[in-house]
Amino acid sequence: MHIKDAINTLSGVLGNYKKLSNDEYYFKCPACDHHKYKLAINLDKNAFHCWICDYRGRNIRRLVRRFGAFTQLQVWDRLSGQVDLTIFDSLFDSKVTEPEEILELPNEFKSLANSKIPATGIAASSYLKKRNITREDILRWKMGYCFSGEYENRIIIPSFNEDGNLNYFIARKYSDNYKKYKNPKASKNIIFNELYIDWDSDLILVEGVFDAVCAGNAVPILGSTLRADSKLLQKIVYNDTPVYIALDPDAAIKERKIIKMLLKYDIELYKIDVSGYEDVGSMPRDTFKDRKQKAVFIDRDDYLLVDMLSAI
Repeated sequence: MHIKDAINTLSGVLGNYKKLSNDEYYFKCPACDHHKYKLAINLDKNAFHCWICDYRGRNIRRLVRRFGAFTQLQVWDRLSGQVDLTIFDSLFDSKVTEPEEILELPNEFKSLANSKIPATGIAASSYLKKRNITREDILRWKMGYCFSGEYENRIIIPSFNEDGNLNYFIARKYSDNYKKYKNPKASKNIIFNELYIDWDSDLILVEGVFDAVCAGNAVPILGSTLRADSKLLQKIVYNDTPVYIALDPDAAIKERKIIKMLLKYDIELYKIDVSGYEDVGSMPRDTFKDRKQKAVFIDRDDYLLVDMLSAI
């Protein structure tokens, strides 16, 4: 990347700057709007960090996308040369897609958000407590249960799309003698609880819903992978959202496919260490927060090279 052209583009997005070295420049941070030049940008490391609000990232493109115009983003992509711009055409083409199915909760659904839990909900409530699910979690995720009917003795966790419509729900058993999951016969090409996702913040990809409850701003992939036609991939790429991978320890093959797919679109990517635990949901939340802070940045060129060599 030509430094002069890169700085001219960044200056068009962020305004005036101060030069600290050949690779590092200081701008005023648009995230916190501090009056001093505290946003450090290192072109060589492709990284930025505000020393006031701690807004940071390992992909300068994220800054240009979030605070610049689309034409400025196009210029940056041409300068960086890391992304094949033609791959975005197929991802956001004009193919007609089926409208997302709108579901209804089971007739027997009872909310666990009430302060007084009926006798039929005691077992469900006890199960959630054993999993360290808090009352705040129950309220935020609108958890409930079914004591009878098709989803008898199951915790119900609904999913809402960006318009607030029910597009899926998870039905997980809380007593023995039942299949672990019995979910609705509906498409899984959804973004689970998209209504609550902040696409401008770090997004954590996990396996299951209880993992997402513990992780925070997270999306469960529900046992599938990240396909090229998935709504989740499209939303991540469209928003240029930084992604943290926190899949189960036994999902190495799936994890590798997801990483390669995201790197293809130059997404800022990190891997969280989940070793020593069955999944994120079984990990103490303080431990998970600590491991997220220590997550390993996945360098695009290094990862693809290692992956290529391992296949030989």
